[in-house]
Amino acid sequence: MRLEVYGTRHAQALLGSLGRLQRNPLATALTLLVIGLALALPAALGLFITNAQSATGGLGRAVDMSVYLQPGVPLAKAQQLAGAARQRPDVAQVTVIAADQGLAEFRQYSGFGAALDALKSNPLPNVLHVVPRRDATGAADLESLRRYFAAWPEVDVVQLDTEWVLRFNAILAVLRRLVLIAAVLLGAGVLAVVGNTIRLEILNRRAEIEVTKLVGGSNAFVRRPFLYTGLLYGLGGAALAWVILEAAVLVLDQPVATLAQLYGSRYALAGPSGPVLGALFGGGVALGWLGAWISAQRHLRSIEPQ
Repeated sequence: MRLEVYGTRHAQALLGSLGRLQRNPLATALTLLVIGLALALPAALGLFITNAQSATGGLGRAVDMSVYLQPGVPLAKAQQLAGAARQRPDVAQVTVIAADQGLAEFRQYSGFGAALDALKSNPLPNVLHVVPRRDATGAADLESLRRYFAAWPEVDVVQLDTEWVLRFNAILAVLRRLVLIAAVLLGAGVLAVVGNTIRLEILNRRAEIEVTKLVGGSNAFVRRPFLYTGLLYGLGGAALAWVILEAAVLVLDQPVATLAQLYGSRYALAGPSGPVLGALFGGGVALGWLGAWISAQRHLRSIEPQ
């Protein structure tokens, strides 16, 4: 019975808060718009990073190196060295490119077939194509792997072009930090908006609060509808942010598809995923409830019946 009464009181507080929001549609709409924009901005930045990673096809992790062996190293020795390299925990794959295979590919794609026919022997060495593991693509990991191969007496040159990879990963790291900073700052903004809105509502209902306390209402009882109001603000702002994100994807989808076609791709923008929406709604509800709780906790204590 007590649990039923408890649930009924919460339902009444929720419905009462919803009714008060409906009776002030303009103020409610403006508050929701501010919260929605504040929540949509970091989510949009995160969505941009996700689409950028998707559009590049994971190029940020496409790190490999070519280990050119000495010209006199036979193919059997190259196979043996490849087997030893595969035992390293930071190596995902090692492929042996035989000198004859390399010459055939060079003949096919270079256009110098006639000139190559004049050669008496194959000048190309056997090559090991090494792909590091995805968790070993940092600058220090790649340098350690390069030194490992360069120390072999059979190795002539180790070619590793990581400058563009490091730049790409650095740009993504900066963008992720920007998303985090924007989320923190705009989250604080949501707290301020909700807190100020609840403060004004508390002041407008001061007489009602005094009467409620006069007849025995506790601070928790008085605070309950304001908490539900903050929760509804957060939930509504998150829903509006979702609409903003979907509208942005819809508006940009065709231009992005056209641009991708010009580069020979069929890439299409991806909208917010389930985890992103979960974080968006969870963050909105949490910020709305927390902002209302802070404001109510601060201002309700100063209101006592005369």
